[in-house]
Amino acid sequence: MNATLPTAEVLRATLAGLLDELPPKKAAQAVDRLIANYRGTTPTDAPVLRDRSDVAAYAAYRMPATFEAVRSALAALREAAPDWTPATHTDIGGGTGAASWAVAGAWEGPRTTVLDWAEPALALGRELAGLSGVPALRAAEWRRARIGADLALAPADLITVSYVLKELTADARTALVDAAAAAAQAVVVVEPGTPDGYARIIEARDRLIAAGLGVAAPCPHSGACPIEPGTDWCHFAARVSRSSLHRQVKGGSLPYEDEKFSYVVATRFPAEPVGARITRKPQIRKGQVLLDLCTRDEALRRTTVTKRHGELYRAARDIAWGDAWPPGADA
Repeated sequence: MNATLPTAEVLRATLAGLLDELPPKKAAQAVDRLIANYRGTTPTDAPVLRDRSDVAAYAAYRMPATFEAVRSALAALREAAPDWTPATHTDIGGGTGAASWAVAGAWEGPRTTVLDWAEPALALGRELAGLSGVPALRAAEWRRARIGADLALAPADLITVSYVLKELTADARTALVDAAAAAAQAVVVVEPGTPDGYARIIEARDRLIAAGLGVAAPCPHSGACPIEPGTDWCHFAARVSRSSLHRQVKGGSLPYEDEKFSYVVATRFPAEPVGARITRKPQIRKGQVLLDLCTRDEALRRTTVTKRHGELYRAARDIAWGDAWPPGADA
């Protein structure tokens, strides 16, 4: 990957420079309100971000985590379709552009259009993109649009829908996913790694499959999810480095946090899902590693890798939650 493409460090530095103008106390107050909305269960048909203070607080609070979650989903897409490169990208409900930063970091040159109904978010996103030094981001189009059942989408190679479905009514979610499926060659949907976030992902996954797309990730197959509804949920974690500004706004002290997220990637072109996906943090015991897997035969199972497995055991000790198993294998 081109070293000049966006990284988490570039994003944090750009955010820090732009958000110096916002008093920390005001940012913390806005974050408190946004957290309450983020964790709530009531859909809204109005923008969550009302003004620049809200948007700046949101960018500090959520943008690095959203970037890492989407980047993880895009890495799974690149793993399943290494020879595919999107020329066009639409970021639905993109807000300040975290998903667009992730796309610009995964491929060089996609033409991006960011759609959002909050003009203050679009304005700040445009400003951040202009400061990024990345040609694809600086050339992105930021367009105000009502995100819901009546959204008209132009054809695009890639459509991302990250942390948006929760804000919509059930009918609007259905219409939006159907519209994305009809317009895109690849659709990436990311939601919080909570039981209700996973439920929205499963709902989107079912509709994408019904529209003729195949699941490229994280699932090893396009069959029914083997998790019995209500018993568990599929989610993953992305490590997010936290800047001093980020820690100040969120009231934390650790230099990092883990963003829990659920996602689905579906494509209209051939893609090769992994043979098995690690669905929980590996448990390292003395002389063995326990791995929880979702497998290509549409089953969940636990496998134990011991020292007698040699290289495979060494690989298991370094494997991460969400990775393919075994490493480098596609079957």
